[in-house]
Amino acid sequence: MVRIRSLLPGLARAEQRVAKVVLDSPSTVARRSITEVAEAAGTSETTVTRFCKAIGVGGYPELRIALAADTARTEARADRDLGGEIAPEDDLKTVVGKVTFADARAVEETAEQLDIEVLAKVVDAVATAGRVDVYGVGASAFVAADLQQKLHRIGRVSFAWNDTHIMLTSAAVLGPGDVAVAISHTGATVDTVEALRTAREHGATTVALTNYPTSPIAEVADLVLTTAARETTFRSGATASRIAQLTVVDCLFIGVAQQHLDQSIKALDSTRDAVGTHRLETRHDGRRKPRENGK
Repeated sequence: MVRIRSLLPGLARAEQRVAKVVLDSPSTVARRSITEVAEAAGTSETTVTRFCKAIGVGGYPELRIALAADTARTEARADRDLGGEIAPEDDLKTVVGKVTFADARAVEETAEQLDIEVLAKVVDAVATAGRVDVYGVGASAFVAADLQQKLHRIGRVSFAWNDTHIMLTSAAVLGPGDVAVAISHTGATVDTVEALRTAREHGATTVALTNYPTSPIAEVADLVLTTAARETTFRSGATASRIAQLTVVDCLFIGVAQQHLDQSIKALDSTRDAVGTHRLETRHDGRRKPRENGK
């Protein structure tokens, strides 16, 4: 189901109708014949077969098996499923429940579908890069800044950009041995796609972090990392998608830190000490401790 949702925008129109039938009731499709599914989607059996191949299953029998397994997993956690849409009449307690469930589901499903081999390649590229540029606009800019700050704390030369002109000019001075990471939930943000394309044209290794592996940004990326977030009522708030992106960023950061373990630990200690004097000391009861020597 996660794979179908992520590939949906790149499917042909008739295949999208099949996808909608599957997404609307996977347990029902798991029990139906290919003829029944084709009729429900207003298309042909051949199109259903093409849809199966497009999402990476060999044929319709394999699709039914996969859907049955997915349905079983979904039913196992059905008691936690509060639904994704937030209704106008929902009270705050219900809102909290729906938001936290959506965020937790985004993290779980992102982890389930994350390609570890691709992640390992990204880790290797970033760990050995002379410089890392991170691009993102809107909500993705905050995730880009988080990755840059994490890499900077362990001594990796990195920059995060969210202005189109600066992204493009920065990408233009990258070269072999450098890495450009572009973050876009839809994978269709023109500014981010153009910056990654420019970085690639100048020889940098390009990485995309997106929810849709067949989106435009994937076409200009050497390596594609995917999330599995389902945005609903407040999509413009980029809620679950941001949590899913941060999950991948954390995994990437830790993988890079492991490759330079001694250096990373030393850098983390040094940066923590550097800001330590700017924190107020507090007691367990929350009150401030008196400073020693009148300081």
